Amino acid sequence: MTEPITSLRARNGRHHGSPRFALDDEHPPPPRFALDGCTWREITHLLANLPMSLVGFTYVVTVLFTGAGLTMTVIGFPLLAAGLLGARQLGKLERLRARALLGVRVEEPTPLPLRKGGGVFQRLWLALKDPVGWRTVLYDFVRLPWGILTFTVTLVSLFVLWPVLPFIARGLTNVDRAMVRWLLSPSDELERRIAELESDRGVVVDTAAADLRRIERDLHDGAQARLVNLAMGLGLAKEKLLEDPDSAAAMVEEAHGEVKLALQELRDLARGIHPAVLTDRGLDAALSAVATRCTVPVRVTVDLDARPAAAIEGIAYFTVSELLQNISKHSGAKSASVDVWRTDERLLMQVWDDGRGGARLDGGTGMAGLADRLDAVDGLFVIDSPVGGPTTITAELPWRDRGDEARRR
Repeated sequence: MTEPITSLRARNGRHHGSPRFALDDEHPPPPRFALDGCTWREITHLLANLPMSLVGFTYVVTVLFTGAGLTMTVIGFPLLAAGLLGARQLGKLERLRARALLGVRVEEPTPLPLRKGGGVFQRLWLALKDPVGWRTVLYDFVRLPWGILTFTVTLVSLFVLWPVLPFIARGLTNVDRAMVRWLLSPSDELERRIAELESDRGVVVDTAAADLRRIERDLHDGAQARLVNLAMGLGLAKEKLLEDPDSAAAMVEEAHGEVKLALQELRDLARGIHPAVLTDRGLDAALSAVATRCTVPVRVTVDLDARPAAAIEGIAYFTVSELLQNISKHSGAKSASVDVWRTDERLLMQVWDDGRGGARLDGGTGMAGLADRLDAVDGLFVIDSPVGGPTTITAELPWRDRGDEARRR
């Protein structure tokens, strides 16, 4: 059995191949003795440090310190919360200035969800504990002496040390770059997680909408059409019952066949929504039943000492079921296997076949949809399928106990 997957999702990196300085480039060219455009932008930033730091320091001392001093009164905490929200706007202005003059690209923090924060006190607490606002306050508070120093050194160097001014400016602005990245950047892990959850929520909504459309289409084109034909056939049989009993009997017999087909289609549809064997007996029995319908002999091994939560169990079932369907349709394999086991707090599934290989996420076999579904619940989907085979697909889901799910409900 293959070891569990521990790799994280790959992240797209930024390419900095161009030697020219661009506004979105965080690696400016090396300083030279000549005062080029990059150096002049850095000088402008250093000279603007003093007025900007004066504005930030004055704001922090006036608004936030006043609010902190009035926390014993009714207006203290609301004033402090408003001051933190205003500090966010100052941080936004500083990020814009660093992006325009220093080429430092710092992502904007996620806005506070004040409209969804519940009551007044919950929204007030949400603003008061905002880490982005507090880090911006710290940035504005410590910037005043630094702004005075950089303004003085840059101004004097313009007249006295101008031959080496590019190197001085680069050293000073590198400190500015570090301060902006350290104090004005969003909380990396938290912001990344929020962005993932927002993206995953869209995937879940789209998947649910597609499933509803599929169920509606199957009902309309399958069982519903058969039931309409059945109603018409029984109506004609009723009319001919007295006039032509033999024809009426034949129509009833035909209607009986339509009923059987409609029932079979409804069973297949219900099995596609959530099979009864999965609810009653768990993954082992349900996957064994799926394997019997595969055109390739499949060995199923489920090593679980307990059943996961119903939602996780359902995702695992449908993931393996769709992979086995792909094996039947596309692999040309002679044998296959399904292994399911638990490692720590993860549920792992591995589907192997000795077919022709070449499976890809963009191959049009539904692999991308499976990867999106697993990603939406913090899962992982890895394909190892060289051309010529064999193919090994490993899926990973977070483990949740059934007792935890019942308590949440």
